[in-house]
Amino acid sequence: MVAMAKLLLVLAVAILTISMVESKLKETNNAEEQHQLERVNGQGGQKNGQGSLQSSQCPEQCLRRCSQTRYKKPCLFFCLKCCRACLCVPSGYYGNKEECPCYNNWKTKRGGPRCP
Repeated sequence: MVAMAKLLLVLAVAILTISMVESKLKETNNAEEQHQLERVNGQGGQKNGQGSLQSSQCPEQCLRRCSQTRYKKPCLFFCLKCCRACLCVPSGYYGNKEECPCYNNWKTKRGGPRCP
């Protein structure tokens, strides 16, 4: 019985440790994204007026932007994230990113494009 209690205690500590590590990783990723967005936008993360959309218009614009891709879920996820940050979605289904500098310049850790 005592061995079972010790095992449960070890498991509980392990689960707690794992959840704390996951939480710390999420915080780190969010901080890195915020830092990168501040670099892209300039002015400490404030919107610098380059986007003319309102946040409520993002779903409609991203549905248009992602309508011809096979990968709708990830396209919509990242498009919405980028639109809410940059308040801009390029015209067309692909390319034209020069219309939205923030959208175009926001990169992943590996240097690839973050926004579709």
